[in-house]
Amino acid sequence: MEQQLVVFELADETYGINIAHVESIIKVPRITPMPQSEDYVEGVINLRGEVVPVIDLRMRMDMPRVERTLDSRIVVVVLDEKRVGMIVDAVTEVITITQEDVQDVASLSGSAHAGMLTGIAKIEERLIICLDPAKILQADLQIAATMLEV
Repeated sequence: MEQQLVVFELADETYGINIAHVESIIKVPRITPMPQSEDYVEGVINLRGEVVPVIDLRMRMDMPRVERTLDSRIVVVVLDEKRVGMIVDAVTEVITITQEDVQDVASLSGSAHAGMLTGIAKIEERLIICLDPAKILQADLQIAATMLEV
């Protein structure tokens, strides 16, 4: 079975998310901070009239925060009809992979973020770490739900 991945960079590593979860990819606009939120929650943006929470995926993955560049992007994902933006260093491409390209991550079960991974895709000589947006964004979806109630 084939699937398409949106491929992006974080701290010199290559990651991918199933395109079925991705609504859009945008340049980083002005972000309004949210007080009393997790360190990795950057704040909210106005996306076509909708308030969307934004997280710094580097911080969520326990990587050091860096200055944004012209290549920085927000990948807007939709889960359970809620939108959350994830700031990444750069979006590089959309690729098609097959199930045979993806190796299980059971061997990484000791990794702090193993629960956020769906596998590792080996494409030619590249390794792409496949992320599960539902696991990454569990807490953030609760934030989004709370914001929608306001």
